[in-house]
Amino acid sequence: MKVKFWEKKPANKAPKKKKSFAREWGDAILFAVIAASLIRWATFEAYTIPTPSMEKSLLVGDFLFVSKLHYGPRTPITPLQVPLTHQTIWGTNIPSYSDAIQLKSYRLPGFSEVKRNDVVVFNYPPEEHHPADLRTNYIKRCIGIAGDSIELRNMQVYINGQAADNPDKIQYKYFLSTEQRLAEKFFLERDITDVIQWQGGYIVDTSPEKAKALAQLDFIKDATLLMDEAGKGDAEVFPHVPSKYEWNKDNFGPLYIPKEGATVAITPETLPFYEKVIVGYERNENAEVRDGKLFIDGVEATTYTFKQDYYFMMGDNRHNSLDSRYWGFVPADHIVGKAVMIWMSTDPYGGFLDKIRWSRLFKTIE
Repeated sequence: MKVKFWEKKPANKAPKKKKSFAREWGDAILFAVIAASLIRWATFEAYTIPTPSMEKSLLVGDFLFVSKLHYGPRTPITPLQVPLTHQTIWGTNIPSYSDAIQLKSYRLPGFSEVKRNDVVVFNYPPEEHHPADLRTNYIKRCIGIAGDSIELRNMQVYINGQAADNPDKIQYKYFLSTEQRLAEKFFLERDITDVIQWQGGYIVDTSPEKAKALAQLDFIKDATLLMDEAGKGDAEVFPHVPSKYEWNKDNFGPLYIPKEGATVAITPETLPFYEKVIVGYERNENAEVRDGKLFIDGVEATTYTFKQDYYFMMGDNRHNSLDSRYWGFVPADHIVGKAVMIWMSTDPYGGFLDKIRWSRLFKTIE
C-alpha cells in the first residue's frame, strides 16, 4: 500500500522591497566613507607641504603620499571622531572629535623601522591642547634614532661622534649685501623663494652653492652665512636653559636620544633633557618635578627607564625650520608614517600655464 505523507504547501514569499533612491545613495556613501577611512588609517594618506622648512627637498605646494605600512598603522587614541577629519570639521573651526574617551595606542607590525634620513610625518609633540593622535602633522627628516647621541658643531650634525651626511638640497640663511634693489623675478629665476628685504641688502634661504654663485655677481658685495656662534646660548633652543647649556640652532648638544628600556641617571644636569618625556610623553600619572627634582608616586627618582623610543627631527632648510632643536624629542607613538612620493606639485608663484610642476609628479622622496 502506498502511503502519501502530508506535505505543507510552501508559502508564497513576499517580493523583496526595492531600496529607495535615497537609501541606495546612503548605503553607497556609507560604504565609501568606511572604505576610505580604512585606507587612510592603514595604508596611505595624502598630505600637502604648507611651509618651506624642508626646501628644497620638498617644496611648498607638493602633495605627498605618506605610507602607514612602513612603520605600521597606529590604533586610534581618540575613537570619537568624525570620519575623514583631523582636528576640525571641514571648512569650520568646530572640533571634529571628543576626547571623552582616550585609549592606549598600539602599533601594528610594519615592514620597516624609522631610519636615519627618513622623511617622516609625525604629530607635533608640544601641542598639548589636542590628543596625541590629533596633534598637527609635521614633516621633517629623522636625523637621530633612539639610542643615538646627537651634536651640532658649526651647523654640521654629528651622530655618535661621526659627521652625518647632509641632505643634497640643504639650505641656510645668507645676507646678500647690495645697494641695488632686486626684483622678485631675480630671486624666482634662481629658485629662491624665501626672501626678506633688510637694511643694506636681503636675507635669503638658499644652498651654499647658490650663495657662492650670487657672491660672484657684480652688484652683490658679499653673501654672508648667518651662523650662530658657539657658546652663545639661545633661550628658544631646547632644553631652554641657556645659563647652563649654551646651545643654539647651529651649535647643539651632545644629547642622548632616549631608547625603550634604557636607563638614565636623573640629576640637575640631565633633568632638563628628559623632564618633558617623563612627565608628558611617557604617561606617568604621578610624575612631577619639584625644586629641580623628579618625583614619581611621591618618591624622588634618581634614575629613569624609558617606556618607548624617541627620535630627533630636523628640516632640510636648517635656518627656517621649527624642529627638535627647539622642542626636543618625537615619541614613537607620535610617528604617523613615511613620506614616499610626490603625486602632485603646484607652484604658488607660477602662472596659468606653469602652475603645475610637471617634473615633480610621481617623484619618490629621498
